[in-house]
Amino acid sequence: MTLPTPSVEYFLLCPMLIVFGVAVVGVLVEAFVPRRFRYGTQVTLALGGLIAAFVAVVAVSRSLAAPGRAAVLGAVAIDRPTLFLQGTVLLVAVLAVILVAERTQAKAESKVSVGAASAGLDSFTPQASAVPGSDAEREARRAGAAQTELFPLLTLSVGGMMVFPASNDLLTMFVALEVLSLPLYLMCGLARHRRLLSQEAAMKYFLLGAFSSAFFLYGVALIYGATGTLLLSGVRDALAAHGDSSMALIGVALLSVGLLFKVGAVPFHSWIPDVYQGAPTPITGFMAAATKVAAFGALLRVVYVALPPLHDQWRPVLWTISILTMAVGTITAVNQTDVKRMLAYSSVAHVGFILTGVIADNTAGLSATLFYLVAYSFSTVGAFAIVSLIRNADGSELSEDATLSHWAGLGQRSPIVGVMFSMFLLAFAGIPLTSGFVSKLAVFKAAAQGGAAPLVIVGVVASGIAAYFYVRVIVSMFFTEATDETPQVVAPGILSKAAIAVCALVTVLLGIFPQPLLDLADQAAQLLR
Repeated sequence: MTLPTPSVEYFLLCPMLIVFGVAVVGVLVEAFVPRRFRYGTQVTLALGGLIAAFVAVVAVSRSLAAPGRAAVLGAVAIDRPTLFLQGTVLLVAVLAVILVAERTQAKAESKVSVGAASAGLDSFTPQASAVPGSDAEREARRAGAAQTELFPLLTLSVGGMMVFPASNDLLTMFVALEVLSLPLYLMCGLARHRRLLSQEAAMKYFLLGAFSSAFFLYGVALIYGATGTLLLSGVRDALAAHGDSSMALIGVALLSVGLLFKVGAVPFHSWIPDVYQGAPTPITGFMAAATKVAAFGALLRVVYVALPPLHDQWRPVLWTISILTMAVGTITAVNQTDVKRMLAYSSVAHVGFILTGVIADNTAGLSATLFYLVAYSFSTVGAFAIVSLIRNADGSELSEDATLSHWAGLGQRSPIVGVMFSMFLLAFAGIPLTSGFVSKLAVFKAAAQGGAAPLVIVGVVASGIAAYFYVRVIVSMFFTEATDETPQVVAPGILSKAAIAVCALVTVLLGIFPQPLLDLADQAAQLLR
């Protein structure tokens, strides 16, 4: 038997190669560049690399003929859904880098102001600066430099997220899962001023993630034992030829545990509220948006490419998981008193809504799921960006205040912040003229066409219940009198303002003029099989 000659299609892989190259260079920057130059170098490198990778995605998509091509001996599928999802991950990552960069800079400035206060200066004046060469300045530099490791970690995770939905064999998918997960475990534990909460979140995420990866890998082993191949198309052909063996069914079940853990579906969602609350808020926004895009991309590829012969077996299971996810996420969010935990359970409910598009098992379902992921990602990044600006009422720059009862009157005190956050909440609720309404309409319509009308009814009821806890926050911000505990809003930098404005603009435009993105999602709904 003659083995095929290995070949690497560099042009098709160049978006991923650019991101991984930037991550490697970022690690070298941490090792060799002097501290005072690291911050600017890392921010420029990360933003430039991600933008270059997005340009490469556009270039590859323009030259790619439908339905796409397999690369690296069939291990990677470069098709239109892959490029669509990779572009979404990169755009989310650019916004996340901007928010992380300004947050890192703000921490350095806060260290300056604290040191200046000890010297008799105004500790809460943004322009206050330490004397050059003083202890305060050195402490500020250390604070800024200590956070620059976030940038290579984030870009490395983005690289894994780009490979995950492109994986055309199960072993490549497992490697991508680990590459995207390990940096996230570290980033979740890097909050400086809530160390115990942040480290607890990172440990929970790591332990549960390790268990889910073990399930995934065991499922891969069983599927290989049952089919004799790791290629998704080979698994499909073997299942069609030999029928559904018990080993194959168990393997698919274990494989699904790993994928459903990553998307945060019930009953594999228990890590989400603790991790979302404990992680640094910009990292939470990045993780909540980009990880879901990548994980749903991988889930779509497995379900639509490898598992058509097991359609009658997997569909009832996903029905049950989708209903439980919508119900648990919605009902649990009603009782939350912390805004970040409320958004965490809200994200669980949205996983149930997105699963209705997966369950549709048709081209419309694939297209609607792609649209939903884009719309949800921008709203999520924007919402967490707003939360990161809210500080304790004492004016401390160091401590966020996500306690819902403290947000009374926040919209009266800071109308722009209140309106922005309300708009993202209304999008999550699926109110017309927002991207959330079009997203839910698209996935529910596709599910109804796919014979899942009862699931649509459950989704509509869950959306109605969810509107309660979203509106409750809006009422608290605008229609409740401010108190001494009403938090302050930190003025964001120009880049953060631009990132939040982009998220808000996308949320509104996709609600009013969704057709261009819907058409693009329709064109992208062609998986390489």
